[in-house]
Amino acid sequence: MTPLYTSTDVDHCLKHFKTVPYHADFALNEEMSFMFTDAGHILGSAVVHLKINEKHKECIHLTFSGDVGKYNDMLLKDPETFPQADYIICESTYGDRLHEIEKDAELHLLNVVKHTCVEKRGKLIIPAFSLGRTQEIVFILDKLTNSKLLPKIKVYVDSPLSTDITEIMRENVDCFNARLQEYIKTDSDPFGFGQLKYIREKSDSMALNSTEEPCIIISASGMMDAGRIKHHLANSISDSKNTILVVGYCSPNSLGGKIRNGDKEVKIFGKEYTVNAEVEVIDSYSAHADYNELLRFLSCQEKSKIKKLFLVHGDDEAKVSFNEKLIKEGYENVCIPAKNEIYILN
Repeated sequence: MTPLYTSTDVDHCLKHFKTVPYHADFALNEEMSFMFTDAGHILGSAVVHLKINEKHKECIHLTFSGDVGKYNDMLLKDPETFPQADYIICESTYGDRLHEIEKDAELHLLNVVKHTCVEKRGKLIIPAFSLGRTQEIVFILDKLTNSKLLPKIKVYVDSPLSTDITEIMRENVDCFNARLQEYIKTDSDPFGFGQLKYIREKSDSMALNSTEEPCIIISASGMMDAGRIKHHLANSISDSKNTILVVGYCSPNSLGGKIRNGDKEVKIFGKEYTVNAEVEVIDSYSAHADYNELLRFLSCQEKSKIKKLFLVHGDDEAKVSFNEKLIKEGYENVCIPAKNEIYILN
């Protein structure tokens, strides 16, 4: 199949990118300008605020949320308040649920490590998104190491992309929240410790499949449908001494969704595998705001001044549920747009 674009196309595209800071107005042309505020979702994520000023018409303020992050995130700052908008396009990924309250996610992870790597002498396989989730897991392991709680086992981050992104995060300390910046005063690298090795080379990745020593392998992708994680799953999933730790959302039809759901047989690289490994889930690491946090995100707005609030980026059930919650909170003009539906902003 012919790819939609090549690396050459990407290089040409990148020449047209321009870096802009949060909170500054930038004019696109005489009629339109925009401003970014921190969305708190991933490093550099932004809510977009457009000002549209057509001749002889009142200026329209349109806010597009993009993905909204959690409050009190492990690494990043909270989503910011934003100026009053006439129209808001808001995500609703978790519009029908609250995040599991994990009173001590670090202890949960530590217990899984001890059970798998010390008691069973197996491998702990952690599928994780390269951006955000991998760094959160590594940060927890770093803190456990500093507290002398982590067993003396090797930890591998087997993903070139995760390795590159971690380097970028190390270079942008100003984007971290106050708690992490305080932590860095005593540990200059929250994403590195003696037992940890980042792997780029394919040969080093393949070597992990032949090792019998207990270890932790963190690899992408988070939904387990692509990347090096599939090789580690194929090598480990049928051995009961191993554990697969799910630390993020997996769509139901993905390989990760099937493993999380408890399927006893899964197909990897076209071959059927029996799931004998233990499957553990920690849900407290999601990078998306739940419905209470989305309500908190919107609470900076005067409801009566919102002409229309559009809900997007969620399953139908999530959008309908969040729509009901918004109406109960006093938002009157909530809309779930249909595909190809057109709206005129007045």
